[in-house]
Amino acid sequence: MNVGRLKAVEYTDAPAGGTGIDKRPVEGPVRISAPGPKGEFGSGLDGDVVADLRHHGGDDQAVYALAREDLDAWERELGRPLAAGAFGENLTTSGVDVSGARIGERWRIGDEVVLEVTSSRIPCRTFAGHLGEKGWVRRFTQGGAPGAYLRVIEPGEVRAGDTVEVVHRPDHEVTVALQFRSATTERALLPRTLAAGAALHPEARAAARSYVEKYGE
Repeated sequence: MNVGRLKAVEYTDAPAGGTGIDKRPVEGPVRISAPGPKGEFGSGLDGDVVADLRHHGGDDQAVYALAREDLDAWERELGRPLAAGAFGENLTTSGVDVSGARIGERWRIGDEVVLEVTSSRIPCRTFAGHLGEKGWVRRFTQGGAPGAYLRVIEPGEVRAGDTVEVVHRPDHEVTVALQFRSATTERALLPRTLAAGAALHPEARAAARSYVEKYGE
């Protein structure tokens, strides 16, 4: 479990003048709850800063989860250690196929919190500046394991080491990885993402509908 504080940097144009992407592990307990509408409110974790409310935060991006296994793979490729929170994730999971999760899949974290998968993470200039790796947006996109944004269904407190249990898995086949590809490198997949229904992040759903209106299914 990771939270970030506001840090002034030169590689972002966020109105706050900095970024909260440099997240650090905490033991907790930390309360997770729905923050409110995007553009007005940030993270779903108490004490976690979202500096650029134009593109991040809000109810449908309340929590960002990434698999420790994916961080380990990037460690090997980049030849450098990557601590939990290095990619700006709030939850660093173990044994969970985060990018293979289906949109609308629900996870119980610990005893209280229930989260619902909404969409993939899309890499941005702040992420690239934070990592300091040449061509990072392209490399991360080609990696195809973006991690997942989640909304809060049931609020509560979480602690480091809490279990993650999948309590609902939809019967469609729209995974986080597929939705990521539809938003980045394979836009012809956009119509397929509509099978996820209302669980899909509203902005992703609008993009898919716009594509269908223009090009058909």
